[in-house]
Amino acid sequence: MDLENLRDYCLAKKGVTEGFPFGEPTLVFKVISKLFVLTSINDEILSFNVKCNPEKAIELREKYDWVQPGYHMNKKYWNSVNFNGSNAKLLKELIDHSYNEVVKGMTKKEKMELENL
Repeated sequence: MDLENLRDYCLAKKGVTEGFPFGEPTLVFKVISKLFVLTSINDEILSFNVKCNPEKAIELREKYDWVQPGYHMNKKYWNSVNFNGSNAKLLKELIDHSYNEVVKGMTKKEKMELENL
C-alpha cells in the first residue's frame, strides 16, 4: 500500500472527505466531520494514524512492532501505523476499524446525515 492506495481506499468509504485542516503536509480523512485517518504526504515510507478501540489498540501494539501509540494523538484511542511492507489486507482492516469506531461515536444527527448520503 502506498499513499495513493490509502487515499483511494479512504475516499471510497461513505461520507469521507479529505483535506489539510492542520496545513500541509498532514493529509486528513474525515467521515462527516470526524477524523479517522491522518497521514503525511511527505513521508517516504507510508505511516498513518488510525482510531482504535482502547483494548484493541494495546493488543495491536503488543502483536506488531510497526504499530505504536498515536503520534501527537490521544494514545488511548489512536495508533500510528508505520508501513514496512506489512500485509495490505491488515492495513485496510485497521482503516475500516478506525472508520467504524468514529461512526459508532457519532451523534444521532451525524449518523442520520451519513445514512442520507
